[in-house]
Amino acid sequence: MELIQNTADLSAYLAADEVIDHHHPLVRETAARLAAGVEDSYGYARAAYAFVRDAIPHSQDSGDLRVTWRASDVLEQRTGVCHAKAHALAALLRAEDIPTALCYQRLVHDGGDGHVVHGLVAVRFRGAWHRQDPRGNKPGVDARFSLDGERLAWIPDPRSHEVDYPLLYAEPHPLVLDALQAAPDRPHLWQTLPGTL
Repeated sequence: MELIQNTADLSAYLAADEVIDHHHPLVRETAARLAAGVEDSYGYARAAYAFVRDAIPHSQDSGDLRVTWRASDVLEQRTGVCHAKAHALAALLRAEDIPTALCYQRLVHDGGDGHVVHGLVAVRFRGAWHRQDPRGNKPGVDARFSLDGERLAWIPDPRSHEVDYPLLYAEPHPLVLDALQAAPDRPHLWQTLPGTL
């Protein structure tokens, strides 16, 4: 699948905003800690990915009812759904000048009832975009950082009307962000996350 930037300006994928707040002291401190001891930007990207995937539990897996959406809040509270974890990883990568986009998949909802939009990121290395899924592993999910072929949590099944969306966003999709910001808790979020973009 060809990944398509929704804006041609690559600097947009390095920008900070209210969600991907990589100028926040906690994001900067975390980035500096992760950068210590790695040799290059590739090593840093791997370390940041592993940190978000493994050290910040997916709130569904851990049973945490809190909803986070701002990168610094995800790092502080150590919880988030896939979208929140993608925002945190994007902030950590952008903090070290690695262009990072937000991207999405449409997957069958966890109970098989309808669809839900799943969030991940794409990083720019070697002149190309590479999708990464920091959702967090569990039985049946073994996502890994890779620039040599995707190692995502899920591969959409077209027979179930699942899709990979090819657009790469510099900012969170408004439908996703609105649902995250309005949700008082995760059960409510599960009812309001969009099923399609």
